Amino acid sequence: MNPVANFFRTRIYTAIFLMVFILLVGVIGYKTISNYSWVDAAYMTVITMTTVGFGEVMPLDNQSKIFTIFLILASVLIMGYALSIITEYILSKNHFEELKYKRMQKNIDRLKNHVVVCGYGRNGKQAVRKLLAYNKSFVVIEKNKELEERLQQDNVPYVIGNANEDEILLQAGVERASNFISALPNDADNLFVVLSARQINRNINIISRASNESSYDKLKFAGANNVILPDKIGGDHMASLVVIPGLMEFIDNLSIVGKSNINIEEVAVEKLFGRQKTGTIKELDLRRKTGCSVIGYKDENGEYFVNPEAELELAINSRIIVLGRPEQIEALNTIYNID
Repeated sequence: MNPVANFFRTRIYTAIFLMVFILLVGVIGYKTISNYSWVDAAYMTVITMTTVGFGEVMPLDNQSKIFTIFLILASVLIMGYALSIITEYILSKNHFEELKYKRMQKNIDRLKNHVVVCGYGRNGKQAVRKLLAYNKSFVVIEKNKELEERLQQDNVPYVIGNANEDEILLQAGVERASNFISALPNDADNLFVVLSARQINRNINIISRASNESSYDKLKFAGANNVILPDKIGGDHMASLVVIPGLMEFIDNLSIVGKSNINIEEVAVEKLFGRQKTGTIKELDLRRKTGCSVIGYKDENGEYFVNPEAELELAINSRIIVLGRPEQIEALNTIYNID
């Protein structure tokens, strides 16, 4: 718990205890001194503590008047103390929340080449899990204020607002981001957000979700580099479990659920050779150095090659895809300083 909040909470408990204590003193005092009934004693105590100015239940004798004087003085002090503590706590809590938002926004403003995830629903949350597994910096944009508590619990940097507004996109640092994931449930919203993000950052890589196949071409035209159809992928996956169950089970085991069990990695050639020279897959000798196997190659033009030959000459701005056990992937990342 925050020490400031804990401090004020302790003082609030003290104020409540004092109010209950003076209430009990008043009720017992009127019951004993003035011989009131319990209801009349409680009534007299409440109107005395709150100083509302109502008349007495019955005329007071001298002892009762002296007791009432001390009860009024004590009540004014205790009620004033309680109100000041409660007011100060509310103001300090609002101030603390404001400071927390400002600190988080400062951290977001320092991010570069990060990922902006628009929407924290099922798809957005799954994307965040994978980004966390790869230790990628990211920011979530979420319109639903009710999801803020979940974002805080997951310790996720976020911006609350409508991603259709350029101001919110800029607040998330879209102009400095390298990737943008639009995972909104509505295709029209995704279309508008993709268009806005592309206008702000011409070089950003945009991945968008789509519910309907008819939205695919529209999203690509709006500026999305890739469009994902979750329903289509899910259907294909289920059918594949019938046709080729063994292979699909193997592929499922490659899924990432944490940094400690990553089985597949994509590596830029520059990381392996440096920017001054390149070589062949055979010259890399990754199998001997790390235990990883090269299973794919993406050339500088974005064309993919599955199971490339050992004599394939690797080019600058290209990437290789390697497969290995978690400890082998970790060895690869350590040897070549891959983040």
